[in-house]
Order: sequence, then C-alpha cells, then structure tokens
Amino acid sequence: CPVVLAPVNSSVAMPPPADIVKVAIEWPGAYPKLMEIDQKKPLSSIIKEVCDGWSLANHDQFALQHADSSNFYITEKNRNEIKNGAILRLTTSPAQNAQQLHERIQSSSMDAKLEALKDLANYSRDVTFAQEFINLDGISLLTQMVESGTERYQKLQKIMKPCFGDMLSFTLTAFVELMDHGIVSWDTFSVAFIKKIASYVNKFASDISILQRSLAILESMVLNSHDLYQKVAQEITIGQLIPHLQGTDQEIQTYTIAVINALFLKAPDDKRQEMANILAQKQLRSIILTHVIRAQRAINNEMAHQLYVLQVLTFNLLEDRMMTKMDPQDQAQRDIIFELRRIAFDAESEPNNSSGSIEKRKSMYTRDYKKLGFINHVNPAMDFTQTPPGMLALDNMLYFAKHHQDAYIRIVLENSSREDKHECPFGRSSIELTKMLCEILKVGELPSETCNDFHPMFFTHDRSFEEFFCICIQLLNKTWKEMRATSEDFNKARKRVMQVVKEQIMRALTTKPSSLDQFKSKLQNLSYTEILKIRQSERMNQEDFQSRPILELKEKIQPEILELIKQQRLNRLVEGTCFRKLNSRRRQDKFWYCRLSPNHKVLHYGDLEESPQGEVPHDSLQDKLPVADIKAVVTGKDCPHMKEKGALKQNKEVLELAFSILYDSSGQLNFIAPDKHEYCVWTDGLNALLGKDMLSDLTRNDLDTLLSMEIKLRLLDLENIQIPDAPPPIPKEPSNYDFVYDCN
Repeated sequence: CPVVLAPVNSSVAMPPPADIVKVAIEWPGAYPKLMEIDQKKPLSSIIKEVCDGWSLANHDQFALQHADSSNFYITEKNRNEIKNGAILRLTTSPAQNAQQLHERIQSSSMDAKLEALKDLANYSRDVTFAQEFINLDGISLLTQMVESGTERYQKLQKIMKPCFGDMLSFTLTAFVELMDHGIVSWDTFSVAFIKKIASYVNKFASDISILQRSLAILESMVLNSHDLYQKVAQEITIGQLIPHLQGTDQEIQTYTIAVINALFLKAPDDKRQEMANILAQKQLRSIILTHVIRAQRAINNEMAHQLYVLQVLTFNLLEDRMMTKMDPQDQAQRDIIFELRRIAFDAESEPNNSSGSIEKRKSMYTRDYKKLGFINHVNPAMDFTQTPPGMLALDNMLYFAKHHQDAYIRIVLENSSREDKHECPFGRSSIELTKMLCEILKVGELPSETCNDFHPMFFTHDRSFEEFFCICIQLLNKTWKEMRATSEDFNKARKRVMQVVKEQIMRALTTKPSSLDQFKSKLQNLSYTEILKIRQSERMNQEDFQSRPILELKEKIQPEILELIKQQRLNRLVEGTCFRKLNSRRRQDKFWYCRLSPNHKVLHYGDLEESPQGEVPHDSLQDKLPVADIKAVVTGKDCPHMKEKGALKQNKEVLELAFSILYDSSGQLNFIAPDKHEYCVWTDGLNALLGKDMLSDLTRNDLDTLLSMEIKLRLLDLENIQIPDAPPPIPKEPSNYDFVYDCN
C-alpha cells in the first residue's frame, strides 16, 4: 500500500532570515504598526510601504528615525544598527525638517523662535539632519544671530531676560552640536563672532549654560585653527578666566581649565613661557589648589583629565632646558658651576677674590670639582653636554644648593670626606636623577586624550619639579648609603641604585600624596630594607614554589583557577561599564553603557545623557547584540575606529585602550576603555564568551596571585616539612595477599 506522508506541523516556528528585522513603527494619531523590514530592500521602498499603509502621499518627504531619546534618523549607512524589537517613528525627512527649522528660527514671534531653537539644539546632534541644515547655510545664520543678537534684543532683554538667556543658550548649543560633526571648517568665522563669544564669558557669568557653551566654543576654536588661536588669544585674557575657577560649579571650572590648556597647548614655543609667567602672576596654581583640588567635593573624571593636561603642559616647559647642551665656553653657564663650588666649599668668600697663583687656584678648583662628584674634574661643563637632561640637571643642582643649602652642603661634604669608597658622587647622581625624573613625568610628551593621572602635590608649589628633585636627591643619597654602593664602578652601582630609587618614587607616587611633605614622609617609610621586603614577598609566588611537586600541583589546579577568573570576568561584563565617547574636536561628557545579559547570550548597549551612578538596567539600553553574532574581537591599531581617527591614531595610550567587536559582514561595536583594568576585563570576558584564551596582563597577575594563595592554603599542614623533589618510590608488591579481607 502507498505510504502517506504526514503534513509538516505549521506551528513549528522557523528562525527568521538574518536580513529580516521585526520592528514597531509609530505615527502621531495612529496605532503603531508591527512590520518586518527586509534589510536587502532599499530604504526608500520601505518608507513608501509604511506611508502606503497609512495612506500618506509624497513618501519622499518622509523618513524613519529611532523613537528613543536620540531621535536619530535612519539612513542607508546606519540601517544595520536596527535591532529586532526596535521602536521606530515615521517623521518628516531630514531635508524638509531642516528647511522648516531654518524658517522657524527666523520667526518674528519670540515664543516661536525660542521653541524652534530648542528643537534645533536637539536635532543638531544627528549628523544626517546636521548635514541638511548646514547645506542651507544654517551655520552662517546662527553666527549672524549671535553677532547681532544682543543689539537686536537689547530692549527686550530687560523685559524678557529669561527668554533671551534661553534663546542664546539654545543658539549656542545648536552651533556647538553642528560644529562637532566636523562638516564645516573652524577657519570660516569672523572676528566679530569671536569677540561676541568672548564677551559672553564676562557678561553671562551667572548664566551657566551660556557660559559653558561659550567656553566650549573658544576651546574648539583654539584647538582647531591656528588663525583662530591668535584671534581668541587677543580677545580673552587669563585674568578674565580666573574668576570662573573661583566659583562652585565644577563643570564651569572644567571648561575654564580646558580653555587655558588649549591656549597653552597651541601657543608658539616663544610665547609659551611668557604665558606660564602670566599664569604664575595670576596665581593660577594656588587658585586651582584652593577652589578645585581642595574643595569639599569629589573631582570628576573630566576635571581630573584637565588637571592632568595642565600638569603635563607645565612640565613640558622644562623640555627646552632638558634638550639644551651646555656650552663650555659660555661664561654665564660656567658661573653656575662656580656658584655650586662656592656654596659648598667657600661660602664666606668670593671665588674671584681667592689669593694665590692661577695654577694654585686651578688645582684647588679641580680638587673641589672632584669632591662635587663631576666626571670631568678640570672642566665640569663637559658633564652637561648630554641630552637629556642637558642644562636642566644644572638648574636643579643650583636650586637645591640655594634653597636647601644645609642639605646640599651636608650631602657634598659628607660624601667628599669619606675614605671607604662608598661616597655618592653628587654631580653624576644629580644628572642621572634628573634624567630619570623626566622619564617618570614624561617631560616633552604630548598629553594623552584619556589619561586623568594628575598628582595634587605638584599643584602645591610654584617650583614643584625643582622641589621634587630636592626630595629625590636626598632619597638617592640615603639609598646609596643603605645599599653600600661604591663609586669605583659608578655605572654598575648607578644602575642598581637607580632601579631601587625609581621603585621608591613610583610606589610613593601611586599613593597620590596631597603635598610634597606627605610625599617625603611616604619615601621615609620606603627604605631600601622595606623595598627588599616588598620584593621578597612579591617574589615568593615565582621563586619559592618552583620544586617539581609544587609545579605539578600548580598544573593540576590551574584549570580550576582559570575557570574562576573567567566567571569573575563574565560577572563584571554582566554588571556593565560606562564608556566615554571620544571626540577629537572637543572633549565633552558623552557616555554610552554596555553590559552582558545574565544568561551570557546578549550584549545590551545604548547612549546615556550623563555618567551613571551604579548599574544601568537592561531595559533602559535600547540596542542589543547577540553573542552568537560576534565574529571576532580586535584590539589596538586593528580597530576600525583607530584607523578612522587620525588624531587618536597617533596616541599610544588611546591605542592601548581600544578594542572592537566585529559582527555580521560589516557591523562593528567600538570601545575605548576608561582605563587599563577595564580594558583587560572586557577583552578577557569577550574572549571567554568566544571560547578563546584570556591573554591579558591582568589575567596573568590574577592567575599568579590565586595560584599562590591556593598553594599556600594547601601546604599549611606541611609547614616546616621538607617536600622532596621526587615522589617516594612505590613499594614492591607483597608476596601474598592473605591479609586482604572481604568485608561482605
């Protein structure tokens, strides 16, 4: 008989094709539509289909946009970002919207104008709308409104001051957002516009939003155009900016320091020192210390970054002296060396008045220069021909001799009178120390765009680098004696001592001392003996457990420890992290958040208005990426966003924090981690999700630490028992098994 095949059960749902996205689409006054979007179809066809469903003509005048707080338009470029379950909105096209707003902001009605500017400030965040508005010469219209605004509404200001303030605030916000897309060059703006923006910094000190945006515009002008830098520098003075630092609004303080940093960074080399002198005269350092660093509130990340930039730019003023060789024929430079000798050995008489023959004086000078610890006893100027540290080392030595005279004389005489070959040569040590301090503080390097590692103690003194040197040279002398180093083979001794001194300095700096005195006391607790103890405890993990049985035990428990680390990384991804959106034109707090779902199957992410306090719920993050769709995780220069951004591409620190998730054919999710720890956590976690090895430095350190702890716990019962290198031999089999009993 014939075989009858049962029909296929139609209730079994087939997985939707990869190019089909299920969404809801809204239209004012109508019920939302649920529909499937075929990503292979042209976007115009999809919009036409939606318009036909609501019987709307002229479909080319409509567009789709996200219905979340961003309101960004959907284009052929970004349509791949639409996820299943997304809510979209049918709205007027960006071109028509731009045309309408262009007309509305020129309305004679103040209320209508205010509402239009508010909408413009909101829509301008979208690059699609921004392009259309700029094509209508919208930037020029806004600049004209700013230039003529105060005069045109001068009479209305007294009557409608709040309205005028809001209007100007929305105008400046729209301008900042439009310029942020990088479509229009900053070089196109007139002096009248710059003057007007600069005037707002003084006029609207009480209006936070206007002041904030005015400062942001000035910063961007300076950073993006050399011509505008010169014009802004003529219009705005440090004296006009200082009062904004003395307020209580940290955001205004941050923008103010950002403008000062921008002026500092873009100033020509010959003007930079002059600007530093003006900052010193205006007591910028003490004002920042009092009103920012020691204010009764926490310093946020952006403020910390600006303080770090100011710290770097201040220390970079030393680069010129650091890279300047001493001219042995320059009498003024040689007089500095004479002064060092005079303070140490001849404090009561001038060297030029010394009695005796020239030969006798030369012999005396040679002897004294040897005591001072120079390599070239006849002509010590030759010691300062190597760069770095160049003349900076001599500057530091003279500062130490003049401002810490007792300590200087004690170190020089103490070492010059020793006969046991353990003397620490002051001259050579000072040169090496100055070079090392320049390396630690990265003198001459441009500030990183992500770093916020500033040190409060450097804001407590006008000559902080010199004071830093004075503390460290005394530390070096002390450590040299504790290590009983000899000057016979200075190069070998120098290398050993300098390694210890660098470790002492770095360990003290990591505690972020609030003053130079606190830094000094931290160093006193980090003697050579203490460093040895720290090193010994750190080495225990590597050296004390290298016997064969311990290595076999390590190998046995390592998979268990790696699984523990993997779970910790995944738990951290479930908690999520707030990432900053970096912009090469202006630093501004724009955030986005990403977290892994508890079942480890989906990454949820989305933009945030501000940095969150604690975790962000999954349902508030509008975008999703299934883990199954992830093809690869790339880092550093292999990231697409590092290839695109020329300015960031050159920055080593940004490269070290960059990673990207690649999915589908061309989809990508780009990250710049807030710090190295988060970078390691996320790259480890993502690799674990993909079934790959976790290869970060953090994983290696965690593995070493946890293995060491686990082994110590397991060996507690074996304390003071010698563990043999080889296992004991297995005894021979017994001659019979008569002693075996069957318990059953």
